Amino acid sequence: MNLTLQKLKSRARALKLEMQALIIAWRDPRTPWVAKALIAFVLAYALSPIDLIPDFIPVLGYLDDLLIVPAGIALALKMIPAEVINDARQTAAQNQTPIPTLGKIGMIAIILIWILVAAWLIWRLYLLLSTIKG
Repeated sequence: MNLTLQKLKSRARALKLEMQALIIAWRDPRTPWVAKALIAFVLAYALSPIDLIPDFIPVLGYLDDLLIVPAGIALALKMIPAEVINDARQTAAQNQTPIPTLGKIGMIAIILIWILVAAWLIWRLYLLLSTIKG
């Protein structure tokens, strides 16, 4: 049991360093814009209070967090040039700076984006249903 806890702690530290390296790589001008966009999406999704599938739904609620975030991180790491990500990992290991949070403005922006997406989907559904009826 103690060995499993040690493994989990070790993986959590490694994930924290990897997230810090991603943030550093995101700020690096050598990182392609597509990778920067993916990193921004993954970090926003990971830190967002709103999930694609709500967490209260058994099994499926956490499945999106367990699949989307790691897959996004893995894809972003493949899109970043090796030299950039190695420099970012080195900087993250030396600095040990805390991961920044979204703050109030970031949270409001994410909530507004979700509201706009929901409104657009409702509008599209309304248009579809009105063409079927009429």
